[in-house]
Amino acid sequence: MRRLRIVMPITHHCLLPKSSYHGKGPNFSRKHQCLSLFSFISSMRQLLQIHSYLLTSGLLSSDKFLVSEILRFCSLHPSGDLSHARALLFRSSSAMSSSWNHVIRGLCLNSLWEEAVAVFLEMRRQGVTPNELTYPFVIKSCAEFSGVCIGRQVHADAIKNAVASVVYVGNTLMHLYGTCGENTDARRVFDGMSHRTVVSWNTILSVYVYSLMIGKALEILDEMMNNGCECDQTTYIALLSASALMGSLALGRWVHCQIIYRREEVNLKLGTALVNMYAKCGSLDLAVVMFERMPEKNVWTWSAMILAFAQNGSAQASLDFFEQMNSSIKPNSVTFLGVLCACSHAGLIDTGFGFFHDMIHLHHIQPEMSHYSAMVDVLGRNGLLVEAYGFIKSMPVEPDAVVWRTLLGACQLHRTRDVRGIGETAKRNLLTLEPSRCGNYVMVANIYSDNGSWKEAAKVRSIMKEEGMKKIAGESCIEVSGSNHRFFSGDDSCTNSDRIFQLLDWLHFHMKKHDVVGSKDYVQSQ
Repeated sequence: MRRLRIVMPITHHCLLPKSSYHGKGPNFSRKHQCLSLFSFISSMRQLLQIHSYLLTSGLLSSDKFLVSEILRFCSLHPSGDLSHARALLFRSSSAMSSSWNHVIRGLCLNSLWEEAVAVFLEMRRQGVTPNELTYPFVIKSCAEFSGVCIGRQVHADAIKNAVASVVYVGNTLMHLYGTCGENTDARRVFDGMSHRTVVSWNTILSVYVYSLMIGKALEILDEMMNNGCECDQTTYIALLSASALMGSLALGRWVHCQIIYRREEVNLKLGTALVNMYAKCGSLDLAVVMFERMPEKNVWTWSAMILAFAQNGSAQASLDFFEQMNSSIKPNSVTFLGVLCACSHAGLIDTGFGFFHDMIHLHHIQPEMSHYSAMVDVLGRNGLLVEAYGFIKSMPVEPDAVVWRTLLGACQLHRTRDVRGIGETAKRNLLTLEPSRCGNYVMVANIYSDNGSWKEAAKVRSIMKEEGMKKIAGESCIEVSGSNHRFFSGDDSCTNSDRIFQLLDWLHFHMKKHDVVGSKDYVQSQ
């Protein structure tokens, strides 16, 4: 105990009197003093000294609360050691559910999702019953790593232990099913909740928004407001994302008005969501106004503006924003994706390669598949198909379907007959990687038709028919005077369809006159 006095002099008043060291077995006073001692520990060195004393005194083997305190420190303290926590947990015969919870939570906080699930499975193997504090972290780990199969088993276990109806367990279950694309199951969990908080409403709202089921999301919003649940910042951010995805400026403005009316603080996240909404809805002027009003901006705020101008054809403005940002804030992978998109649209090939090089060697950002695809687009969009194919062959990773689809799209765009087999190579790799995606076959058939290869086009369509593939009708949405109008390919039921087709005919005539687009594009769109 002298070592404890030296290392932790501030705890001398908590140390046990010498007379108690030689008592026969632990008593309440000694346990209480040891538990008090944990509040003064600030390092693993001190914790290990306490641990050593508890082992030699016999206190640890008989007191599960002391075990729990050691595991709490090792798992959750900034100076803790998760490997020590796991080793102690698996060796302990007196660990209660809170001890397991500490370790599982610590693993989750460090994004060690697989290990967290493994600890939970070991917990069940040892016959320890989880409680309502165990499941949220395990379910989150399933959402991040294990997937829906193990997640369903954890859900069943929560039902068996009568905690699935606890609100924060239900919230994480909805997040799990939403992340895995199981929206029906997420809604079933939501409908089965006897008590819902604003987090519950926000979770199911976000599930629908990020699944592009905007109509369902708006239904949830109506139901939420009818139930007297007030929106918070998370609600507004989800709704602004829905507005951006729909291109609905009216909805976005309504959300903005609600934020102003309720005097909601426009912090960094909410401000960035507003900037992104106005930009995605094509209202770049309002996006700039919101951007300039923000007292603080982070990399996501700047990236939203860079992407907005790039996607709206204002490449130079996008690059100007990047230069301003680069002087004060370090760009991330999303920033460079926007910059490469701007270079692609503006035909800035050398500039695009310069940014790609700087991203890797100056900013030390490892390219993702989206960056490689963007570089293929930089070359392919500008007619450099051979160079684009060469770039793909030089990639240090295997290209995915998006990369090959980008190259194939470039072949289609430039109306060239196959150059050195590039189109055929792109087609072959694309259909190998995504053999069941109908859109790929449609693209290939259209390319054959454009080049007059009618037999090959017929073969592709025959394969589609044999495999039972059906092209999903194209859909577009436009907002006019506050009303959203939806259009589907082949649907002429719109009351103004005659006028719309007349205008399309006029546009097609002038586009063809200026050699902007071939005749089959219009026929296929019909």
